[in-house]
Amino acid sequence: MTLPQTGPAGSAVPTKMPVLEAKRLVKTFGRVVGLDGVSLQLYPGEVLAIIGDNGAGKSTLIKCLTGAYIPDEGQLLLDGEEVHFKRPQDARAAGIETVYQNLAVSPALDVASNLFLGRERRKAGVLGSVFRALDTSGMRKEARGHLERLGVSTLQDVTVPVENLSGGQRQAVAVARAAAFGSKVVVLDEPTAALGVRESNQVLELIERLREQGVPVILISHNMPHVFQVADRIHIQRLGKRAATITPQSHSMTDAVAIMTGAAAA
Repeated sequence: MTLPQTGPAGSAVPTKMPVLEAKRLVKTFGRVVGLDGVSLQLYPGEVLAIIGDNGAGKSTLIKCLTGAYIPDEGQLLLDGEEVHFKRPQDARAAGIETVYQNLAVSPALDVASNLFLGRERRKAGVLGSVFRALDTSGMRKEARGHLERLGVSTLQDVTVPVENLSGGQRQAVAVARAAAFGSKVVVLDEPTAALGVRESNQVLELIERLREQGVPVILISHNMPHVFQVADRIHIQRLGKRAATITPQSHSMTDAVAIMTGAAAA
């Protein structure tokens, strides 16, 4: 990632073109304003955290970025080109993968099957085209490769059913799936919310490995120590608007909470 320059209020202004950019997004639900002219930039190889109190518009923003919602106004740009996502599948096809809090893993399936869930590979030739036989061995081999590249040492056996895994291991499977197929952006929604200290640290290490591999990550989290540990920049939402974009170097956790709650300005 290009070293950032210093912008207003000590915020970082990276010099590369954003991988993903939102310009003045507006989303309303009747009389309720979910987003009020929110802009956001995600740059190559960075972790951008999004924080905010309940009702600040974090979830609405993420859903607009990933195709779950269609903004009423504003633009979305991917690699500088305007995109229009009408459903989450459109965002996934464009290379934006999201890991939600509920993980969306299938407990009865093994690790490899979960990594390829919805993208199953079939055997070559007649077995695959006519009999629709799955290439189980090929998927397991590729799954091991994805996990090794992410440094996931706690999942040695990709044939183990996910229901037998711990919470941290399940999160690792979901993150590995997103990293394997999210060629542009990986979005993580509260990935450590239900995890203990050790498993949370494993997930944070995964996030750092994604950054090392040049994969930009959007992290939504209420856990300030985690945010300040891994984020390059922090986008703060308040009352449907972007209150500030700061860095862990320019502001403290106390500063971030004060901006988030309205006790201080950026």
